[in-house]
Amino acid sequence: MNHLFPLLFRMLIILSLFFSFNATGYAQLITPEEYFGFQPGADRELFNYQPLIDYLQKLDEASPRIKMAEIGRSPMGKKMYAVFLSSEENIRNLEELKIINKELALNAGLSEESVAELVNKGKVFILATLSMHSTEVGPSQAAPLVAYEVATTTDPALLQWLDDVVYMMVPSHNPDGMDMVVDHYNQSKGTKYEGGNLPVVYNKYVGHDNNRDFITLTQSDTKAIARIYNKTWFPQVMVEKHQMWSTGPRYFVPPMHDPIAVNIDEKIWNWTWVFGSNMAKDMARDGCAGVSQHYLFDDYWPGSTETALWKNVIGLLTECASVQYAKPIYIEKNELKVVGKGLGEYKKSINMPMPWEGGWWRLGDIVKYELASTWSLIKTGSIHRKDILLSRNVLCKGEVAKGRNSAPYFYIFPAHQHDEGELADMLALLDEQGVDVYKTNKKLEIGGKVVEQGDYVIPLAQPFRAFIKEVLEVQKFPERHYTPGGKLIKPYDITSWSLPLHRGLKSIVVNEKGTGLEKSIDKVTFPITKIAALSENTKALIFPARNNESYKMAFMAMQIGIRVKRATSTMKIDGVEVNPGDFILPVTKKEFGNLKKLFVSSIMNPIQLSSEIKEGVVELKMPSVALIETNFHDMDAGWTRFLFDSYAVPFTIVKPGEVVEKDLSGFDVIIFPDNDKTVLLEGKYKGRNNTYNLPSMDPRYTKGITKEGVQKLMKFVDEGGTIVSWGRSVGLFFGAQSIKISEKEKEEFQLPVRDISEDLKKQKFYCPGSLLNIELKEGHPLTYGMQSGAKVFTRGRPVFSTSVPYFDMDRRVIAVYPESNILASGYVENEKLLSGKPAMVWAKKGEGQFVFFGFYPQFRASTPGTYKLLFNSLMIN
Repeated sequence: MNHLFPLLFRMLIILSLFFSFNATGYAQLITPEEYFGFQPGADRELFNYQPLIDYLQKLDEASPRIKMAEIGRSPMGKKMYAVFLSSEENIRNLEELKIINKELALNAGLSEESVAELVNKGKVFILATLSMHSTEVGPSQAAPLVAYEVATTTDPALLQWLDDVVYMMVPSHNPDGMDMVVDHYNQSKGTKYEGGNLPVVYNKYVGHDNNRDFITLTQSDTKAIARIYNKTWFPQVMVEKHQMWSTGPRYFVPPMHDPIAVNIDEKIWNWTWVFGSNMAKDMARDGCAGVSQHYLFDDYWPGSTETALWKNVIGLLTECASVQYAKPIYIEKNELKVVGKGLGEYKKSINMPMPWEGGWWRLGDIVKYELASTWSLIKTGSIHRKDILLSRNVLCKGEVAKGRNSAPYFYIFPAHQHDEGELADMLALLDEQGVDVYKTNKKLEIGGKVVEQGDYVIPLAQPFRAFIKEVLEVQKFPERHYTPGGKLIKPYDITSWSLPLHRGLKSIVVNEKGTGLEKSIDKVTFPITKIAALSENTKALIFPARNNESYKMAFMAMQIGIRVKRATSTMKIDGVEVNPGDFILPVTKKEFGNLKKLFVSSIMNPIQLSSEIKEGVVELKMPSVALIETNFHDMDAGWTRFLFDSYAVPFTIVKPGEVVEKDLSGFDVIIFPDNDKTVLLEGKYKGRNNTYNLPSMDPRYTKGITKEGVQKLMKFVDEGGTIVSWGRSVGLFFGAQSIKISEKEKEEFQLPVRDISEDLKKQKFYCPGSLLNIELKEGHPLTYGMQSGAKVFTRGRPVFSTSVPYFDMDRRVIAVYPESNILASGYVENEKLLSGKPAMVWAKKGEGQFVFFGFYPQFRASTPGTYKLLFNSLMIN
């Protein structure tokens, strides 16, 4: 018997724990403070992602008011979750409630009786996404306290709210970044650099720009979040919880400031007032001073998580003043500032009726404000449950009715496009966004234009009409002014995002009613491209340069050792026209197996030839690419890394401070994405009046290229290398330059190119991020695969001017702005100043060359129409 005692004792312990109940009637739960070893929000304390998830899973296992569900993976492979917090009955009935949500969101044919029945049974789902910008730690650190309170509460009011509401919390929108930031803070804690900036982007690729990815859905974490309101749960409300700078208002709640998106129904905007006003009122009651509304943040552009607004979701934003991660800060009253757009002074006003007066500001304060705003959101959802649910179906029916009764009625995309791969990709993206895609089943004539059988059609009579119209039309910035005829309210971010224009696709807009098109279309199933088998008689595969997908296949082939050739002239083989720049993969018995795998990985069918091509081609080798990436949250470099990884382009990251000591001779191409010249050169920002803003970062991470490094880069080019540069980084290479020849001798020179954008700015040229038309130099190796014109994304800098070169230098203008009709989409002031100005320039020095872009060839992975220009830059000789 003695040997059984330890086992019986352990069983009794387990049973006693199992039957330990608190006042709720549920098993006693471990508190966040007990689990993490500190109260979330405590000074200088942060937990990582996995402990957060482990704790929430324990609550899930122990409490019937909590259920976790995996929603996807982060870019670095971490599992992402939604945590459902509600009453026990609601958690039990989640699948039924999910069906109700979908019916109300998408079924425009519901009868009044059916709607009433669904509204009576339904609950308001509030989706909360926390800390997508991982330096904004507070919302995720508050998550365990929210979950624990829901699991254990006996408060009758909160219990009533939870009967009406399902709070659907994504505890970390950016798990990868959360771990990066917390690890960085913990490593510096207790040192002089505690609270200093993270020296990388807090994401695998895009950092802060993860909040710009909700149209194009390039990143796996944004896909996971968007899927919730596009395809699966269809919440009626969503809130995106952020933090802002330290020395302004303590908190921001809706409504937003002008301008707002004109395609979004007014009922959505009115609901944001209701939720925001209740948060302001409830938070003031809870002692949260400094809450602002109708300030700074606008909602005219999609791309953030609040793209849900265009899907009939009541989309909300909160922003809390930051500390230095978990390190408290003391703020003097004179340091408190506002920046206009709703608050002209840091004073008591209608948009901030209870200012905060300064003093200590701690992570615990952020957590307090987060809890107060969360309970207010849930309370408002409960109070207005029936109206919110009813409104969701009213909006659905209203958007479908608008699509039937007001132009535009349809967008038609001809199946034959210059880049058919981009058409296939865009249609798949629309499907991922919850948009129905159709295809014509016969040839038609509409408005004097022929529509072929097999062309693609997007009807506007869909519940997500606002989104469809927003992303398919030409953007026109909604100009709003502070006073009539007065100063323009400038955009918070960019002003163009049109999917077809950014991809270089043709479309037909149907503005005529009664065309009968809806009777001649069939719904499309995805994927739309069927890849043919590779024939054993094939001697060569042709991947046309007009398709971005062809570049991907060429780079993939070279990576696995398959020979890749490129046409240098126009030729006709087996009746097929092969154009300059087209990629040719010879098919041999030795390579047949690898080619077959490559073949099926493509989204496009290459051309199969039964004849070999031996003339008019050059053999390619994989370029050795160096990518310059700073430690200053370098998002443009991050997007470039993402693009290169997506297209199988290998590269080596080189930090600016490494250039002087690095052996550059092993590289063919060095890429300089957009970044400030002084950051690249000196590791700090130059402000106004030539003063410097020193970075809040350990000096180990702030080393610049230095003048010696620039000399080394010039020597790299002089000896045959290629430098590709765009945005502000081009300034590094203009003006007086030199190459060190010996200790006593150097060669001084100046490239025959300069940036004139500052001169244009003084003449009132303004371009906040728009799509402009350019004309391209046809037949040049840099423009292979392109048409005679293109649309490029630019913030208005740089703009080039060239001059007659001397000695061993040369230049060619590859692209210019047209004389008129320069703006393609977005907003620009005084566009005529760009007329005829160079937008892209090739320059030669010695044996090497530069490629300078006056636009972003890869802006946020949203400008596929100009990817080919960048890829060609990697392969010029």
